[in-house]
This record gives sequence, C-alpha cells and structure tokens, in this order.
Amino acid sequence: MSMGPYDHALLQSLLGAWALAACSPEETAAVEAHLTDCGTCAEEALRLRDAVTMLHPQEGLDLAPTLRARVLDFARLRRRPQVPVPGWAAAYDAETARLDALLEDMGESEWAAPVTLTWYDGDATATRETSVAGVIGHLVAVDGLPALALGLPDPLRLGGGPPGAPLTSPVERTEAIWKQAGSEHRVQQALTPEMRRRHAGTVRGVWRDQNYQLIRRASYGAATVADLNVPYGPGLALPMRDAYADRAFETWVHASDIADAVAYPYDDPEPRHLHRLIDLAVRLLPGALADRRRAGRADPPAELLPAGEEGRSLHLEIEGEGGGDWFIPLDSPAAAASRKGEVAHVALEAAEFCRIAAGHRAPEEAAAGSDGDRRAVREVLYAAASLSRL
Repeated sequence: MSMGPYDHALLQSLLGAWALAACSPEETAAVEAHLTDCGTCAEEALRLRDAVTMLHPQEGLDLAPTLRARVLDFARLRRRPQVPVPGWAAAYDAETARLDALLEDMGESEWAAPVTLTWYDGDATATRETSVAGVIGHLVAVDGLPALALGLPDPLRLGGGPPGAPLTSPVERTEAIWKQAGSEHRVQQALTPEMRRRHAGTVRGVWRDQNYQLIRRASYGAATVADLNVPYGPGLALPMRDAYADRAFETWVHASDIADAVAYPYDDPEPRHLHRLIDLAVRLLPGALADRRRAGRADPPAELLPAGEEGRSLHLEIEGEGGGDWFIPLDSPAAAASRKGEVAHVALEAAEFCRIAAGHRAPEEAAAGSDGDRRAVREVLYAAASLSRL
C-alpha cells in the first residue's frame, strides 16, 4: 500500500532498514533521493552500511579454490543500481569493485607486502618501492583529483594535509599522502598486531568511501558533470568522462601490481571497458608525441599542419577483445588522420599495448608487428610509454 509523503524524520527512521536492504522499492527510492540532498543522512547511511558489512563479513579468499573467482565475477555482474551508472563511469565502477573484492581479506602481512610501482620517465624505466597500503594511498590521492572537481572533500585534508590550495599534480599528491602515512609509522609500531591491521585497513575505508561518492556523483549528475575539466597538474586537464577512464585504467594496473605482490591471479577488464581505456590512451598519443618533440626526445614533424588538415598517419591495430583500429596523426596533434595518409602500421595485442601505456613494458621490448616508417612506429610506442606516471 502506498505511504503518505516522506518527511525528513520518516526517511531518517528508514535508514537502518535501507542499509539492510529491507525497504520496499518505494521506500528505497525515497531514501536514496533524500540522500542526494541531506548530508547528515548521507553520512549516517554510510556508517550504517559499514556496520552492516561488519555484521555480515565475507568469507576469506583462501577458504576455497573457487571463492576468489566467484567474488570477482559477482563484482562484475552485480545487480544494476536503481540510478544507472553512466557508460563513461562504468569501467571505473567495475575496476574499483574488483579491487575492493581483492582487498576484502587482506591480513596485516599482506597490507605490508612490498609492491614495486613502475612507469616510464623520459626514455628509461623508473621504479618506486611501496606497500599494498601505499598503493591504495596513491589511488586515494589521485582519485582525489576528479573528486575535487566535483566539490567532494580532498582526502589529503583528512590527516591535516598540506596548507594552501589543493595540489593538482598526481606525483605531489602521492608524495603528500605518503608523507602523512610516514609520520604515523612510529605510532603504528606501538600498536598490537590486530590494531595495526585495523589501522592499515583505514586507508581502504577512505578509498572505498571516495569511490562511492565518485560513482554516486557521476550517476546522479551524468548530464552536467561529464564535461567538467579535471586538472592533472600543469599543462594537462581531462574532461570528467576521460578522468574516470584514466582512474579505471590506473585502478586496474595497480590492482594487478597488488595481486602480483600477494600471489593472486588477476584478470583483464571486460572487453567493453578495456576498449574505452585503450581509446583514451590512443587519443592522448598525439599530445604525448608533441610533448616528447618539445623535450627533444623525438624528431620534429615533417611539417606543421593546421587543425583538421590531413597529413601523415600511423595505423595502430589493437588485436583481441577490446581492441580496434585507430589512426594517429604524426605531424600535428590537431591534424586529421585516416588510412589515406598511412605511412606506418603497427599491430599489438590489447594487453601488450596497455602494458606499454602503463610503463610496465619497455617500447623496444614490445611484442609488436609493424611495417612502413620504422621511425614513426618507434616514436609512437615511446609516446605511449610516456603516458605512464607514478
């Protein structure tokens, strides 16, 4: 039977039932609509949701050989929410869910497991040693960039954070959050093992809550926020729709880093999401190639072309599920590119291209088939590697 108008007091009284998924469809819709407008109830809903999670802990990933696969499959195929996630945010939603499933049963030793972060700096591989907890802190820091653009709190402020304007460089933000974590190290050493495990898990809680808010804002404001600019430090900004793809790509890459560190297998994204991540990387290649030329790391273009004029192009063929064909302008980032101007062709498996773009495979070691202008092939592969960063 339909209930009367929902006022604040009634909706607040329904939060417990909502957290337990015990509301009717009508009540659920009313509560979730209210949460978009009432910050007090939204905070209470998050607390109740976390309490329900503690009351119903999931089984450990090690209890059954097939459990990990079932958990990750559920993360991919979970019930569609009442407010649909927009297509441009779906990959981020899926990849954060998969990583969260992997983190669910991390013990103290696994949170402290060493992880080597790898990227390409100039013309050489760079590395940085951290831990599983450090990787999640890095994701918190850089996921904070789209969060800030959406008006969400800066996670760097939770621990006091650096004063002044919010940092917009992913590297500076990562260093800042790691510095905060380092200042707490001596305190952690005085804690019991169980307290240290809980303390390490708090970074996961911050990460999860920020993910929840990012997906929520994307879902409720899809039409108005998709084209907002997200700064990534000096000289680079991405529209929100691309920033979510960037964060999905990095979440997947670092989830794989964590899985390697704790000896769990980890699958690639599903094809439709993988295609979106590859497409973003390909669209960034002309600008990356121009940056390398300005830095003297690549030959100058054959000629500078006006925006939209067709010039030389490289045909990039990405094979396998999630792949496709792209044509990359070689003489100017804004030039048009098509098969008509093709001077080189390179074919790569989707996973191999992503490893290059993530800085996990040196361009000269890539398993690629190519023909045509060898220099153009080399420069585009190195430009792909330059997309990676700490």
